Amino acid sequence: MAQNFEQRYQKRKLISSYFSVVLSIALVLFLLGALGLLVLNTKKLADHFKEQIAVTIFLKDNAKPLEVEQLQKSLAMAEYTKAAVYVSKEEAAERHRAEIGEDFMEFLGYNPLKNSIDVTLKADFVSTQQIQEIAQNIGSKDYVAEVSYDEPLISLLNRNIQKISWWILLASAVFTLIAVLLINSSIRLSIYSKRFIIKTMQMVGATKSFIRRPFILTNLKLGLIGALVALVVLGVLLYYVNEAFPELGVFADPIQLTALFLGVFVLGLGIAMISTFFAAQRFLNLRTDELYY
Repeated sequence: MAQNFEQRYQKRKLISSYFSVVLSIALVLFLLGALGLLVLNTKKLADHFKEQIAVTIFLKDNAKPLEVEQLQKSLAMAEYTKAAVYVSKEEAAERHRAEIGEDFMEFLGYNPLKNSIDVTLKADFVSTQQIQEIAQNIGSKDYVAEVSYDEPLISLLNRNIQKISWWILLASAVFTLIAVLLINSSIRLSIYSKRFIIKTMQMVGATKSFIRRPFILTNLKLGLIGALVALVVLGVLLYYVNEAFPELGVFADPIQLTALFLGVFVLGLGIAMISTFFAAQRFLNLRTDELYY
């Protein structure tokens, strides 16, 4: 009876050890995968914010309809344009009325606004220098009164995006190192509990490769399970992010996502195998009296 109790205790202890290894691998790989998604989608996020900035072209009152139509068409076909929308002075007045809640034309007696074209630029062209060149080129036309855009906002946005990109890359490197260390520690602890078995097998003549093999296979299986759990949770996270922010198009590049998932999977197996090899090798190289420390 005592022997059965001891066997059950050892079995529970073994299952607990395996569970902790799987859990640590799954958590760490999930965090790495989420960080990888953030790194891959940094440009998408940056482009999304850049493309919210518009350049407004105000037209003179004497601008001919044909000239305005030609300008809008040329802007729509330009390589830097994402969208070019004509806004009449009446539409602009309606927008102002909706925003401020009052009809300012009742006080003025006339509409002081101008017809305009709102141009949304592609993200690659949202920089202070490029927008200045675009504005100068458009502003040189006789029927254009003014080209307006928020230059300080563009400069601030580009600086912050650059800073955030560097911080994300640094965080990725740090988290990758932490992931390797955490998974390695979990596997070493699981092998540490079997150090006496390792030494006993070694003393009866088993070779190092023979002793290492079952540990590597076992932890490869645990790494496989942990990686699959991490990928399932990562897939659920992606689904909800796509539902909440469809404009980001997280599923727009399936090849990129497949590469990320494959990378997380291979990383889990690779770290598990390498950590097991070196952890087992460490205890194989210890003297018998060193096993107690």
